[in-house]
Amino acid sequence: MTAAHRPTPAVAIAHDYLTQRGGAERVVLSLTRAFPDAEVHTALHDPAGTFPELADVTVRTAPIDRIGLLRRHHRLALPVLAPTWSTTTIDAEVVVCNTSGWAHGVRTTGAKVVMCHAPARWLYQTDAYTAESSAATKAMLAVLGPPLRRWDQRAARSADLYLANSSRARQLVRDAYGIDADIVHPPHSIDVDGERTPVPGLDPGFFLCVSRLLPYKHVDVAVAAFAALPAERLVVVGEGPDDARLRAMAGPNVTFLGRVSDTELRWLYAEAEALVALGVEDFGLTPVEAAVFGTPSIVVPFGGYLDTVADAVNGVHLTGRTPDALVTAVDRLRSLTLDEATVTASAEPFSEAVFTERIRGHVDALASATRP
Repeated sequence: MTAAHRPTPAVAIAHDYLTQRGGAERVVLSLTRAFPDAEVHTALHDPAGTFPELADVTVRTAPIDRIGLLRRHHRLALPVLAPTWSTTTIDAEVVVCNTSGWAHGVRTTGAKVVMCHAPARWLYQTDAYTAESSAATKAMLAVLGPPLRRWDQRAARSADLYLANSSRARQLVRDAYGIDADIVHPPHSIDVDGERTPVPGLDPGFFLCVSRLLPYKHVDVAVAAFAALPAERLVVVGEGPDDARLRAMAGPNVTFLGRVSDTELRWLYAEAEALVALGVEDFGLTPVEAAVFGTPSIVVPFGGYLDTVADAVNGVHLTGRTPDALVTAVDRLRSLTLDEATVTASAEPFSEAVFTERIRGHVDALASATRP
């Protein structure tokens, strides 16, 4: 990823690794549209694992990208990611680091803006992050944790401007680094007018969960709740290491779709009765994406969901992250008359146009301040 002898570009983008399809990777896509001439620098790039739109973007990778096992299983790269980013230099007037723990350690020849989705969970929320991990993983983090936290503190302080993606992330940044970050919410990139492809065999009116299948996403709570709601249907979209366990505990009214296309996802959001989002999220994009289609959400009143879902306005807050609480929330949602136009309007502050204006404003101000 070290820059060669090229003219210094105005803006470059750095992202931890492009190996999956999640909210942070969607922000990379939005950044490439905000800065269409920017190159994207990343440690690992698995084109088949991430969004196909990145095929139209210049992506520069680190030497460790040559190791196919790491591209397919990025968690195995944890011991080498800090030195990888620390020895990477990006030549640009401003580098925008889109990160949850690694890319903010990059060296830059110009100014550095960090868009932080959360300080590294494996360092600052270790118990929750490793709850279902192997003993070997826990032992590795116990050994690597102290030096990685020291590295992470230095990396955070190297930024000229630190941004957080939600009120929750802002507090976590303050707690971890003592930095008072400005908030720039990630945008949704859902095109409400785009093509919609029905999922075969699935009738409208289901409850929808869109999530990576990881323990801290708490999809198991939703699966357990719908065992007590046999007349209702739950559709789960997403992949992850928790897949087999969730399928084993699910009843016949739970459908797992794995990865779906964007056209199918639009149809699912539009035809769902409500989205169910129970994860430990520092922002959590899916309630915003659902709201674009006028679909309300059932969420835990925690983290980023407090920025995006107002109780009895565009969704319902649970009283706890338990199956019983979700069953109660489903009944309560049915008792409310939520205005579809109000639900849709709640997504407008999270549009890509608003995000682009804000991120460009920060970058332009920083570039102007640092020019001779």
